[in-house]
Amino acid sequence: MADHKGTAVWNGDIKGSGTLTTESGALNAPYSVGSRFEGKQGTNPEELIGAAHAGCYTMYLTSVLTKHGHQVQNIKTTSTVTMNPNNGHPVIEHIHVSTEGHVTGGNITADDFQKHAEDAKENCPVSKVLSAVPKMTLEAKFVG
Repeated sequence: MADHKGTAVWNGDIKGSGTLTTESGALNAPYSVGSRFEGKQGTNPEELIGAAHAGCYTMYLTSVLTKHGHQVQNIKTTSTVTMNPNNGHPVIEHIHVSTEGHVTGGNITADDFQKHAEDAKENCPVSKVLSAVPKMTLEAKFVG
């Protein structure tokens, strides 16, 4: 079992700002209400959820494809997290996963790739954590 830590430090009231960091030191980023809701400089929790989801999904999909005898050349995934401010009670209401895979070997077809892409959407650990989100959609493109 592995434990991984992320830390948030906030300074001031809601108009203040903070820093998000990871135990590994790979992330040390400012965040604020402006970066979360107004498109200003800095990161936000939803962006980080999207990055974590894209990373987990891509690794899971790669594993599934490899187990089925396919050779992964490249997979690129974007996970778009949509949050509705909901009158001061923000809610993540949609996640859209868009993945493109350059995969060869094992007589893979576009239908095979789609099936494996759906499997990853349902079963990667971060997708499972995000299952409380009302809507998660997938767009999978097989490059061949």
